[in-house]
Amino acid sequence: MSSGEVTEPKAYVHGYGEREAQRLMDQAESVSDLIHHDTEFPPDSRILEVACGVGAQTVAMAQRLPACRFVSFDKIPQSVGLAAERVRTAGLQEVHLLTADLFEAPFKPESFDVLFVSYLLEHLPDPLAALISLKTLLRPGGTLLVVEGDHGSCYFHPDTPEAIRAWKCLIEVQAGLGCDSEIGRRLHPLLQSAGFENVRVSPRMVYADKSRPLMQHQFVLQTIVPMVEGIRIEALTKNLMSPIEWEKGVADLRETGLSSKGTFCYTFFKASAKKCD
Repeated sequence: MSSGEVTEPKAYVHGYGEREAQRLMDQAESVSDLIHHDTEFPPDSRILEVACGVGAQTVAMAQRLPACRFVSFDKIPQSVGLAAERVRTAGLQEVHLLTADLFEAPFKPESFDVLFVSYLLEHLPDPLAALISLKTLLRPGGTLLVVEGDHGSCYFHPDTPEAIRAWKCLIEVQAGLGCDSEIGRRLHPLLQSAGFENVRVSPRMVYADKSRPLMQHQFVLQTIVPMVEGIRIEALTKNLMSPIEWEKGVADLRETGLSSKGTFCYTFFKASAKKCD
């Protein structure tokens, strides 16, 4: 561990270290157009970004919506500090960052036009309670925008038994924390259960092969492989795989991003909904 890494307890399955911060930035860059090419809100919209982390999505969204006003928060002070640094570097003026917990958010009810939630619900034991709590901050007629992945949507080639097992370890470790890494597929019923209306869900598939070398590099090698490597200790401690099997599984996953015959596919889900008037 480097001296700059955060040593918070690993309630967030991927941890808060420097490598994870970089992985989040690489992921945001690799799928920014895929996720956000159709993200549009009126000028001067007040957008609350929930659990902004290191600011990967903050920068992507604020650059696409320069006429909107952003408030972004996270409960990890170190992450907020990194986000603030990235916002300053990008020269974004309409972004305010602060440290806060989503269940104790220091905002007045109905004070935002848009709630933006990305890659958060999969890490919460009770995502429904979070959505219900956050809904109070949205004005009547306001929009909720949610982006989540679904680890169960992943498939790749070559799909060796060890690579498949290593990937499933990621799902199992997260489930052991009471969280759902396959939440993307149930966004529609989840948002409906939280009382939102006009729920619309759009799947966004990432596909990488030799003809898309940048996607192989940015998404597979810089995003997916480090994400799996990040749960090595948990996987081995729980005896989900032997050390030898684990190392082969990760190596085989890496090969899908290196080999001329490798392919990788993963689906994100983007949902929008309205708060009733």
